[in-house]
Amino acid sequence: MSVKTAVILFNLGGPDSPEAVKPFLFNLFNDKAIIGAPGPIRWLLAKYISGKRAPIAREIYAKIGGSSPLLPETEAQARALEQVLGKTCRCFVAMRYWHPFADETVTAVKQWGADQVVLLPLYPQFSTTTTGSSLRQWAAEAARQGLDLPTRTVCCYPTQGGLVEAMADRVRHGHGEASLQGRPRVLFSAHGLPKKVIERGDPYQAQVELTAAAVAQVTGLDGLDWVVCYQSRVGPMEWIGPSIEAELERAGRDKVPVVVVPVAFVSEHSETLVELDMEYRHRADELGIPAYVRVPALSCHPSFIQGLAELVGDPATVKGVACRQLGRSCAC
Repeated sequence: MSVKTAVILFNLGGPDSPEAVKPFLFNLFNDKAIIGAPGPIRWLLAKYISGKRAPIAREIYAKIGGSSPLLPETEAQARALEQVLGKTCRCFVAMRYWHPFADETVTAVKQWGADQVVLLPLYPQFSTTTTGSSLRQWAAEAARQGLDLPTRTVCCYPTQGGLVEAMADRVRHGHGEASLQGRPRVLFSAHGLPKKVIERGDPYQAQVELTAAAVAQVTGLDGLDWVVCYQSRVGPMEWIGPSIEAELERAGRDKVPVVVVPVAFVSEHSETLVELDMEYRHRADELGIPAYVRVPALSCHPSFIQGLAELVGDPATVKGVACRQLGRSCAC
């Protein structure tokens, strides 16, 4: 009898309508991995922040059709991964802050009659705010619904071969396009985090740097000019850097074209389609940057999907590799 494997693809999720923006933001800020205050205080803060930010967020999503493309992108990745894994595997999607939530996905896995589960976060670099939060929610919901199956977890894979090759392929194409206007600088852009999160031992920044270094090495482009930078800063706290704004200003002073690479986002969403494609492109024009080329997220790039299949097939071969490289632990 064939063993039925349920593969759970985790991501943050996004609002599927203008009306969903405020509750999506509330769910985000009510997560103790995002705001660590005690429950009642966190709830009040989440209500206040989501109410204040909802109008701005609706304007952002209006620029890309009124909703997030993250769920359709993730579902496409799930179907592509199933094609590689074969008939005994089915991929399910579990989003952290909007539908389908973990409780819906646990129910679907039970109804399918899975024999085992592989948890596969679509965050290549581990952070307590992304992978950690998603896995905790899954564990709690699986326990609540009595889903007691053999379960394997792929906690981080910042230097996995398929991921690196797919991103290097994107970089090569973008570099070739930007090279028409001079020698490009590659900006590996990742979502930022408050510095205090990293100071508590979160390995995210170090793993982002591992990914960027691996991709730069694999491109085969001699003397590649590249840097890691961070975007999406909100609030008054000090965030990790350098910021993408600072790197665009430096590129403007140096009069070099830039190739912007989403290094921690594997799917298109508002941070790529609005921040990178619109806001920072406009800023690059203001700064007189000769060319601004934003390469696509990995989405269903064949090398990336093959890499995910390898992780599902034998996660023990990569589990903990990044942790050992860094000399620290995440969820492995």
